[in-house]
Amino acid sequence: MELNALLAQPVALPSLPRAVALLMSELAQNEPSLRRLNQLFGTDPALAARLLELANSPTFQLPGQIAGIPEALALLGTAQLRTLVTSAPLGTTSRSVPGVNMQQFWRYSLNTAKLARSLAGIVHHNQIAAYTAGLLHALGELVIHLADPEKAQSVNTLVAPFDLRRDKIEQRIFGYSYGQVTAVCARRWQLPEVVIDALQHQHAPFDNKVYEPLAGVIHLAAWRARAREAELNEKELAVSFPGEVGLALGLDIDMVLQQDPIDWTARPDAAADFIV
Repeated sequence: MELNALLAQPVALPSLPRAVALLMSELAQNEPSLRRLNQLFGTDPALAARLLELANSPTFQLPGQIAGIPEALALLGTAQLRTLVTSAPLGTTSRSVPGVNMQQFWRYSLNTAKLARSLAGIVHHNQIAAYTAGLLHALGELVIHLADPEKAQSVNTLVAPFDLRRDKIEQRIFGYSYGQVTAVCARRWQLPEVVIDALQHQHAPFDNKVYEPLAGVIHLAAWRARAREAELNEKELAVSFPGEVGLALGLDIDMVLQQDPIDWTARPDAAADFIV
């Protein structure tokens, strides 16, 4: 299936039930806490995408200008947020997206967002845009699995969805990878160009005369988060580290690991993994 045909398929990106429940509880308060809303929206890629799509819609006359969850929340009223949250499809079963472990997907996406924000800080790039791009960067994987499950499963037999080689295998088989799918979605949602470019070039941020520093940040953050899911040891980390990307940003493997804001000793399904 070509990319345009894939994106023509209607898909409903599922949200983390716990995030939806906590958001509904917070939005039921007389004065919902913006800090708490920011935390909760920041744990769920699908909800964050819907929030940013609405904030960048013609309704607010700011298309392509709202890059982060805090800015989006400043635009929307409580009633609009309630409508957005209550209409969110829930990932309530293990088969919400065939072939994808959704608990792993949510954990991985959040870890990538945290790492991207941290790395962006040390290379002096926009941390809000980095967090957004990190949180959303793998939504294209869900789109692929939902729109073309048979073909996605054929790739799953070769490499797992969070394997470090996933993008290259998808590119070889499909002619595009999940990052490119996410970028096209982000363009349709009218997100800022800085976010779209980071998503578009996340797998090859400095190839073919491309120079996208924020894409490089996402690349390194995703590498670290995927390495965590694969439980790589020190030698495997060293061998797999994308040194050329790090070099272009002035980051070596030790700097990346030192900036790691995540408690890697926590249980994979621990509730702490879903707090920004």
